[in-house]
Amino acid sequence: MTRRVVVTGTGVITPVGNDVQTYWKNLLDGVCGIDFITSIPTEDLPVKIAGEVKDFSPADYGIEPPFARKQDKFTIYAVAAAWQAVQEAGLNSGEDGNIDPFRYGVYVGSGIGGFTTQVRETEKLIKEGAKWVSPLFIPTMIANIAAGNIAIRNNACGPCLPVVTACATSTHAIGEAYRAIKHGYADAVIAGGTEAAVIPLGIAGFANAKALSRAEDPKYASLPFNKNRGGFVMAEGAAMLVLEEYEHAVARGANIIAEVCGYGNTCDAHHVTAPRPDGITQAAAIRQALDEAGYTSDDVLYINAHGTGTALNDVSETAAFKLALGEDAYKAHISSTKGSTGHMLGAAGAVEAVACVLALKNGVVPPTVNLDEIEPECDLDYTPNRPVEAPLTIAISDSLGFGGHNGCVAFRKL
Repeated sequence: MTRRVVVTGTGVITPVGNDVQTYWKNLLDGVCGIDFITSIPTEDLPVKIAGEVKDFSPADYGIEPPFARKQDKFTIYAVAAAWQAVQEAGLNSGEDGNIDPFRYGVYVGSGIGGFTTQVRETEKLIKEGAKWVSPLFIPTMIANIAAGNIAIRNNACGPCLPVVTACATSTHAIGEAYRAIKHGYADAVIAGGTEAAVIPLGIAGFANAKALSRAEDPKYASLPFNKNRGGFVMAEGAAMLVLEEYEHAVARGANIIAEVCGYGNTCDAHHVTAPRPDGITQAAAIRQALDEAGYTSDDVLYINAHGTGTALNDVSETAAFKLALGEDAYKAHISSTKGSTGHMLGAAGAVEAVACVLALKNGVVPPTVNLDEIEPECDLDYTPNRPVEAPLTIAISDSLGFGGHNGCVAFRKL
């Protein structure tokens, strides 16, 4: 049995906006959410910039102060984004609700999980002894707990499957949720990702791995497909989509934003951090999603690229687009919204999937900001600096994670 799957709700917490409307407006306006880090001391850090969430109040998203005090930021961001998505979708699994709780799932992952909690409690262990480690340490730190808390708060008793595939985490979460609904295991799933790794250990670890940009100007640091790129910029936040079986959504009069129509999942089997340079495995994931979506050359395609602004990613990803699409790669509309948001790690795929469905809904391609000097090997249409109106019919978001994880999800305009 296969069934159609649609998007009925979206929610975001990002460096360029803590609701979908603000996020989308700022993407189109070319706003850059990267700045000097303010939440932690940076004197001893090799990198002092990041995409931090700003002006965030948990209470705005129905989060009670006692809950907020006990949880790691990655969970709080996830719950806030899920609250938005569920509100937009209008789902209610209560006694008089519109969805069976046992047909309601949560597929929400994080690349790292409760990083702040892990560091804080480790310091307690070393400095003060084992008896001072919080009894809430484990259920606050583990990477699946954001999904668990979302399920608790939404009475979602169906399949709950957190995914951990580094920077491909939330793309895979959406793709696996799509399959769960398509093949009859659920009627609706809250799917996405969350991350809060802008802490000294996170910055030091990525910087010492030579992955981060060392740019001193935060507004010219995240440079996807730019000849001057020097690494990615860490960012934090969360994004969620409510995926729902089409007939179920129609029967309850839901607002349908777009259709989920394809998913690809491959592994480079090449290197723990570097992408496969020839792009063949990345291209396979993209092709899987496009084939399942029924893509043809008559479609007007938007690609939200992984586009991290690292030397290896941008070139290999361009090669992957060419392998997957052939000559069609040169007519595709492509952009990387990481120029605005930075790299939200495990949340990146979901926040970029939200950009895809909004691009389809509004017929507008968001720009790649700061694309003033295009890398010669990245010779496709990467939508430099300004949004472009286009009659888009299909959109894909691809994500590439440490460990060689590749994911791609496809959406169609309805």
